[in-house]
Amino acid sequence: MTHPLLDLPALTAERFASIERGVADLLSTRQDMVITQGEALLPLEGCIRSGARPGSTALNVVTGPYGTTFGNWLRDCGATVVDLAVPFDTAVTADRVAGALAAHPGIDFVSLVHAEAATGNTNPVAEIGEAVRAHGALFMLDAVASVGAEPLLPDAWGVDLCVIGAQKAMGGPAGVSAVSVSERAWARFAENPAAPRRSYLSLLDWKERWIDGGRTTLLHAPAQLEMLALEACLDRIAVEGLPAVMARHAAAAAATRAGAQALGLDPYVIRAAEAAPVATTLRVADASLVVAQALAADPSAALAAGGGALAREMVRVNHYGTAASLTAVRAALTALATALEADSGPALDAAEAAWEAALR
Repeated sequence: MTHPLLDLPALTAERFASIERGVADLLSTRQDMVITQGEALLPLEGCIRSGARPGSTALNVVTGPYGTTFGNWLRDCGATVVDLAVPFDTAVTADRVAGALAAHPGIDFVSLVHAEAATGNTNPVAEIGEAVRAHGALFMLDAVASVGAEPLLPDAWGVDLCVIGAQKAMGGPAGVSAVSVSERAWARFAENPAAPRRSYLSLLDWKERWIDGGRTTLLHAPAQLEMLALEACLDRIAVEGLPAVMARHAAAAAATRAGAQALGLDPYVIRAAEAAPVATTLRVADASLVVAQALAADPSAALAAGGGALAREMVRVNHYGTAASLTAVRAALTALATALEADSGPALDAAEAAWEAALR
């Protein structure tokens, strides 16, 4: 008996390359695009281990937990790391990045997360990119949570390594990711004797065997279901239109923020302009207990407690992909109201008004 998810024809190099071009078009990039066969931590680690080495000095901007991970990888590579950490309830500014670059002229690598779904903030990449470009450092951006939810223009912003994943605003699986790579980045990788080669972490293998080989022979059997799902994500975004997808995420964020405030909850990210469109974080005492009670009322509500120490004080409302909808926002607010023993009516009214205002 055949099965639609199991008995599939082989994914050809031509179709793989076509999906690759679709991702490049989504990012409006002319840089080389590499689709990696795993969750986005794979290309993120590959970029760092290819671009950093003993003698490097890296500026690692920490606005959430992934910045901490990047710093650990950079140190593992022997780089000297300058951590620029800001409170997780805010965003870093371009002035602070420029100041750090001026104070450490030897910085040759900069790592930054665009939107932190875990903490609910988003950073001004366009302005930061100007500062990094003026300094001359290689710029790596984690755009896993921002792609599809807010503007992302790696070429225009001077991003050398832009890593994305399909599992957030694109509405796809976690098992496939991609990175755009500038010519400067390829040159840096090639000059690094410690850059991974003949390794699953190796981007240079894709460059030498796939891109330079004319994209005719894949390095290994692709993760077929994930690749087809990525293609479906691109098709769905094309049908809706990228501007409409981004507008829907912005509306979900505005609706969630307004509804939560009507429940008497304070946003964790203080300034709305610094809040990510993929997740709204809220200050809630006994957050883990509140989330457990809310999910008991509605297991489908897109709610989670903050990670680690933040589990005591942060609730995260996820509104990305298909959950960037008024229906999903209403469900999350209703579940929170139940847990807080509050009237959900004012929150739902505020959310609907904010949703409509955002889409006008």
